[in-house]
Amino acid sequence: MRNEALTSAPANRTAEASTPALPDRPGEESPAILPNPPTQAPSSAPPAAAPQGTDVGSDAGVGPRGGEVDAEGGRPGDVAREALRAARVRSRQARDAEGAAAEAGRRQRRPAGDRAQGDASRRAAGVQARELRELLADAFRMPASATEPGVAYDDNEGAGRGSSDSEMSSGSSDRPGPAELTEPRAEAHRPGTARTPQAMAQAMSPAVAQALAEFDSAARRALSMAAPSRDGELRRTFPAFPSRASLSPADARFAETWWGNAWVTALEEGALDAKRLARGRSYAEQGNVDAITVTPGLVLAYVQGSRPRPYRVQVRLHTLDDADWARFLDAAAERPGHIAALLDKELPQSLADCGVPLLPGPRDLDPHCSCPDRGHPCKHAAALCYQTARLLDADPFVLLLLRGRGERDLLDALSRLSAARAARAAQEQEPAPLPGVRATEALVPRQLPPLPLPLPAPAHPEQPPVYPAAPGGPDPFALDQLATDAAARAHALLSTGHDPVAELTLWQDAVRLAAARPGSGLTAGTRALYASLASAADRTPAELARAVAAWRQGGPEGLAVLEDPWDPPAGRFDRARPLLLAADLPAFRPWRNHLTHPRGHVQLRLGRDGLWYAYESEPGHDDWWPRGTPDLDPVGALTGLGASPDG
Repeated sequence: MRNEALTSAPANRTAEASTPALPDRPGEESPAILPNPPTQAPSSAPPAAAPQGTDVGSDAGVGPRGGEVDAEGGRPGDVAREALRAARVRSRQARDAEGAAAEAGRRQRRPAGDRAQGDASRRAAGVQARELRELLADAFRMPASATEPGVAYDDNEGAGRGSSDSEMSSGSSDRPGPAELTEPRAEAHRPGTARTPQAMAQAMSPAVAQALAEFDSAARRALSMAAPSRDGELRRTFPAFPSRASLSPADARFAETWWGNAWVTALEEGALDAKRLARGRSYAEQGNVDAITVTPGLVLAYVQGSRPRPYRVQVRLHTLDDADWARFLDAAAERPGHIAALLDKELPQSLADCGVPLLPGPRDLDPHCSCPDRGHPCKHAAALCYQTARLLDADPFVLLLLRGRGERDLLDALSRLSAARAARAAQEQEPAPLPGVRATEALVPRQLPPLPLPLPAPAHPEQPPVYPAAPGGPDPFALDQLATDAAARAHALLSTGHDPVAELTLWQDAVRLAAARPGSGLTAGTRALYASLASAADRTPAELARAVAAWRQGGPEGLAVLEDPWDPPAGRFDRARPLLLAADLPAFRPWRNHLTHPRGHVQLRLGRDGLWYAYESEPGHDDWWPRGTPDLDPVGALTGLGASPDG
């Protein structure tokens, strides 16, 4: 019995060792545990291999350990622990089976279209993410070496380089860049696809293309080596000019002003190689010149050549000394137009010819470049000079800064010098002081001489000059009439001291002007004048023509008789009817100040001046027009009119 317990003890230990530990927390799961049935190992089985690090000839692991008993007669604690483990395993297996059944039911209830749509969206999102990773990896690809096939650099940039440079270049070409290391992995996703920017741009989705464009724009902005934050009075940084390669040769000129062209002339006349100038012009037109920094005597920029790394280019120019600046300021302050032109960003030709070498000559530009080309200038320096001409074209103060003075400093100096010149000129032109007069002499009463007599008035107003006719201009006849009327009024005012026209209303003055025009009635010559005057007075041309007839009959009083009926007092009006009867005329019908013929074609009106005014009308139409001349006798006023008893 004891031997059986000792024999089964290693089997129990093996079962305990093969059972994984239970989870420490309820949320953790452990793999399923299946109890192994106790089997009797055959005596002929080979012994297990000894673990690594254990001496084969040692006594460890041989025979039962102390305190171990047979499985059949094991300790109660071991039996309970085994039973608890088996129960937990069965419970966990049941929960896993229920979860798998519920998930299978949900998948069966989900429509096939939704599953396909979800799978397609997930595949599209995965493709876009993969494309974006590949494109961003290519964006950081290291520049290829000159020894690689398909890469050609400019011969001029390689000129002058020693053997060590070529060895370094060839040695660095064998080292793959980060993008080259990722190339096989990216090509594994899309076999047979050319990894060129054009092919990748066609294959990418719109979202990936937009993200790549934003990344490329931000990268280009970050590539600028300028530092505009350090700008001040003697340092100015200008952003890079955009490419102008698409413009025509006539529109691609680098200078439009005479001082900008003078800079270009100094560059081209001092160059030793026209081909380098042409390459530099091409670089400038393509926008290869980075931001330009201008300081006294120096223009600095980085120019992108055919190699990935841009070159540092400087163009130096001698600054002016104090004597030259004094002559320049004197010449600028001598004429106010010079200061005004500078404020308008212009450089007068006379200011550049004041004896100060303001503009550079053919040998004044001193270019320096970090490229190996030793030309004068190299194409990178030529590109910088061409772009500098555009800066000078827009702001001549850039040229003055190159010569040593900032814009604010120059304007302040010109302001002080101009104020000093103005004060000096005012002192020189001040009149001599007047001799003083004693107060006692000024206050002594004295008799002033009489005023001279006024000049005699001319005999008649003169004729005004003739105004020529012009298309779209005023009517020369109307203008001549207005000038003649103004001369007559001035002559009357000078002769009598009274202007009767000043008391007239607008309508009365319009009637007066129309009545002064030769002719009668609405004719071809007076129709335009009548229309304009009537429109100004808010009347019709017919009303103006009737009023003109009344004005010509009796002046302002005649116009009042036409428009304003009134009740005359007894006396002259009452005596008119017997006088008309005595002249063998029929009895006229009275109404206020009107006496009308029984046939309705003749009428007499009494004015406030005591005169009788005759009117005519078509019988029965009541359309009265002034006729004849006013008279104190009513019978005399009807002379010449058809007022006879037979008529």
